[in-house]
Amino acid sequence: MNVCRSPKSSLEFEQYYQLRWQVLRQPWGQTLGSERDKLEQESIHRMVIDENNKVLAVGRLEKSSQFSGQIRFMAVSPAAQGQGLGRKIIKALELQAQKLGITNLTLNARESALFFYQKLGYQSHGFSHLLFDEIKHFAMSKTLTPANKHQLTSSMVLQDIWHDTIPLSKAMNIQISYYDGKQLITHCDKSFNKNLHNTMFAGSIYTLATLSGWGWVYLQLQQLQLKGDIVLAKANIDYHAPITGLAYAKVSAESVSADFSRLDEGKNARIHLTVHIYSGENVAATFTASYAVLAAKIKSDLETKVELKPKPKPETDFES
Repeated sequence: MNVCRSPKSSLEFEQYYQLRWQVLRQPWGQTLGSERDKLEQESIHRMVIDENNKVLAVGRLEKSSQFSGQIRFMAVSPAAQGQGLGRKIIKALELQAQKLGITNLTLNARESALFFYQKLGYQSHGFSHLLFDEIKHFAMSKTLTPANKHQLTSSMVLQDIWHDTIPLSKAMNIQISYYDGKQLITHCDKSFNKNLHNTMFAGSIYTLATLSGWGWVYLQLQQLQLKGDIVLAKANIDYHAPITGLAYAKVSAESVSADFSRLDEGKNARIHLTVHIYSGENVAATFTASYAVLAAKIKSDLETKVELKPKPKPETDFES
């Protein structure tokens, strides 16, 4: 049975690149290595493998701006063509693009592949360029909507809270691109958050991670119809690698330990979670934190009676 996923080891990546070279470069006399570029580490990769772990099809997604991306290096083994594997790669890359907040997806299609992409909803914008002075390419694009399971309304409410109450979040343009109750993905603008080395500023990474963790707790409270004030109690971040491209943060349910039931008893709740900051598919920073949810004050019977007691009508000089 064929499976579509990202390469998981250096050996799988070598096989992935090998197919890319054999299909897209070797027939035109290009050397091994010409199938790669400087954006490999910050891109999303997908491949289809068979039951023997043989790579049958490959494709890559890269973010060109906060809300736009490009699909490149699509290749299917000649022996596996006609099996719908190219479509499977495209659909997998489109899903990742939706989760990363990409709304405009582009690609440059070889003339022979124009009809294939048009069937998948891509619009042609005419001739783009010649590759190796002989292969015609045509610019194509597709507008993406949010992923099916994305809870758009609750995400927009949280995003507005951030932008209205935390000026830095608005300046960073922190956005929620995906939340389905089990996974939260956020991202921010690259240009505002880069340092003098043209990589992402460490403070921006920390801010994105902190708000993503806080946001996860907030969305869970909304889902459970619970109330409480969320505060960051303890946090630590490890920076593993510089981020040269566009970063995104991810919180997954598997990394969360929480007991929200204490809030029903008027007690504070403690949530432990991990936020991973990614560059492409590589973890560039790991943020581990504890958030406290301060329970809403439970009113005594006396306070309730006082509030329910009708207020006396004020006397005025204008009463008859």
